[in-house]
Amino acid sequence: MLHPVLISIWLIGVWLRIYQQAQFYQIEEYMSGRYLRWLLAERARALPARPLLAWLFGIVLCILLSEETAIQRSHLVLSIAAIIAILPPPRRETKKPLIITSRVKRLLVSSGLIALLVLTAAQTWLIVSAPADNIVTISASAAIGFVCFLLAPLWLVAGNALVQPLEAAIRRRYLTQAAAVLQQINPKVIGITGSYGKTTTKQFLRDILSARYHTYATPKSYNTLMGISLAINRDLADDFRAEYFISEMGAYVEGEIERICQLTPPDIAIITEIGPQHLERFGSLENIKNAKYELIKNLPPAGVAVFNWDNPYIREMADLGYPATRLTVSRELTIDQAKARDLTWIASDIEESLSGIAFRATRVSSGENTSISANIVGAHNITNLLLCIALAYHEGMPLRDIALRVRSLRPAESRLAPRTTPAGITIINDAYSANPAGVVSALKVLGMHDAGRRLLITPGMIELGELQESENRKLGLLAAKQATDIILIGRSQTAPILAALQSTTFDQDRVQVLDSLQDAVSWYQHNLQAGDAVLFLNDLPDTY
Repeated sequence: MLHPVLISIWLIGVWLRIYQQAQFYQIEEYMSGRYLRWLLAERARALPARPLLAWLFGIVLCILLSEETAIQRSHLVLSIAAIIAILPPPRRETKKPLIITSRVKRLLVSSGLIALLVLTAAQTWLIVSAPADNIVTISASAAIGFVCFLLAPLWLVAGNALVQPLEAAIRRRYLTQAAAVLQQINPKVIGITGSYGKTTTKQFLRDILSARYHTYATPKSYNTLMGISLAINRDLADDFRAEYFISEMGAYVEGEIERICQLTPPDIAIITEIGPQHLERFGSLENIKNAKYELIKNLPPAGVAVFNWDNPYIREMADLGYPATRLTVSRELTIDQAKARDLTWIASDIEESLSGIAFRATRVSSGENTSISANIVGAHNITNLLLCIALAYHEGMPLRDIALRVRSLRPAESRLAPRTTPAGITIINDAYSANPAGVVSALKVLGMHDAGRRLLITPGMIELGELQESENRKLGLLAAKQATDIILIGRSQTAPILAALQSTTFDQDRVQVLDSLQDAVSWYQHNLQAGDAVLFLNDLPDTY
């Protein structure tokens, strides 16, 4: 008879591995194909060394035992080996731990049950087919446990598939409830999308419109169908005051924004930027443009669209002529150029400093203009503000009221947000994400801190598909001009940045490649002093 202790140890190990892998499955938004590609990208993820070595050591030791003592001791040896194998890996820095939602609970239960059934069935088969209690049978039992342990990610994926009908029913209920709430309130819906700049523009617009109208915006980066429905059901079910509902709309594939528009039919649309963010998932910039244009297609003929004319892909959208009311903004054209191209708003007389940005916002058709200043850094935010100014003015707010409101705006969380530590070090937090356009602005801001050392800490940019290497090389070349010290996090994805730095005259003794963000933070805390500045540019998820 097989030893129940040995089987129990491996079963515990399977559940522990399922739980550990659930964190990464959640980060990949329960997309099985993407999660499995991540898992198989590195041998250590799919086949960790310690469990393999512990199991092999236990098997070899059993074989070496003398016949007289083998049976008695093999259970003990293999049990100890199993305990060593299933011990959780060394605790590492976790940026986004597993969030135990109701869905995760259902996923863990279904995955655990599948693992239990598979392990029980396999051990039962072994008992029936090889009833003799010998070293071969005991070793086979350990092998079954080890294989089930390794296949924990597969049980996770299978468990997700098992509960999909239930999850679909729950999603339908949430979406139906959210749609009913929004229909009762009947606010004017503003949809905001783009490769980047969505959250910042949403928060700017919310704060500007709130000066005159009761405005609700989806919180933080809630920009998926279920995230938006959750926000509606949680925040608006008992609050019928909202005159404007601002819905940030994100997408990883074509069709996602279409589905969000079915839940929150837009009256107004804002397109911030089109760029290679998530190019790896979309496949091409043309696909990204088509995905974002779904927001425009879902506007009614009487709707309003606000376009960032400086972006060539968005310019193409505006030129399609839908809807009839199109507001176009630019921070690159002069007033005469804007008139010739029939633009709506421009920014001119642009000034950047460590205290913020300033420019003159001009309505092209009438020449009405005002001076705009904000305690926000980064030239790209001029476009974000201009999009908001154009819409707020169209919705009836006087330009002077808009300008007054802009002065009180603050940067969105982890988006080029500066602060000074008690030690006098300026921290520029741009860790939420990084894109080629934002990188230029962020490094320019770092370069303005010329009173002391300027440290860049970055893991580089990701999900840029075929452009990732070239864009990260550009990052390295820009960093060489703006930073005095550079710390790269992670060796593999920062290799193009390092190669670019090595091609310049930048002092290579001031470049470090560290394994973790925690190491980088420790370094700056021990080496920087008052008057120095550090830019945190991007922060990769735990899957990197």
